[in-house]
Amino acid sequence: MNDVALELKAIVQTFHQGETALEVLKGADLKVEAGEIVALVGPSGSGKSTLLQIAGLLEKPQDGEVIIKGEAANNLNDDRRTEIRRQELGFVYQYHHLLAEFSARENIVIPQMIADMDKGLARKRADELLATMGLTDRATHRPARLSGGEQQRVAIARALANKPNILLADEPTGNLDQHTADDVFGMLTDLVKQSGVGALIATHNPDLAKRMDRIVRLEDGLLVAG
Repeated sequence: MNDVALELKAIVQTFHQGETALEVLKGADLKVEAGEIVALVGPSGSGKSTLLQIAGLLEKPQDGEVIIKGEAANNLNDDRRTEIRRQELGFVYQYHHLLAEFSARENIVIPQMIADMDKGLARKRADELLATMGLTDRATHRPARLSGGEQQRVAIARALANKPNILLADEPTGNLDQHTADDVFGMLTDLVKQSGVGALIATHNPDLAKRMDRIVRLEDGLLVAG
């Protein structure tokens, strides 16, 4: 692999609490190749979620550079940053955040239509993803009728619906029991590999981290090999 999907250069982020400055990231560097799954580990409060927010262009760093598929993103206007998020990035969170009033299929179709995909093609893509995730027979079910593991599988399918180059996941199995987490994570990694997506996945689960291509640890504001 030699195609860099995501690069973070010397990322610095400081939060202010009254008179106190809390420097969370102190020059973090990272490259994620296309088709590579990288585990992001570190203790609670170390800045993993902040790093993912910055990588996902949801937050701007105080210093440093975020490069998405070769394009430096820090100084882009809001419209272009939004376009990159829509076209290049997929997000999976600990909570699935599915739209309760829509079916599993519709939850996957909607982001594609927002990206100007034809409705028929969007529905076809949604059904292909649901089949890959073993959810064909649940396509018309709303989230309330799905188990926790099924809801998260729909969320993963939704994140990959627009064929992003980068997947960012924050504790994607954190709310699931161990058996379900193993199954969902296996489906996630299989789909990522099939898609050739570069993935950065934050987790507290050491067993899941070991199943990824490599581990980076956030320690004292810097990223080091796990």
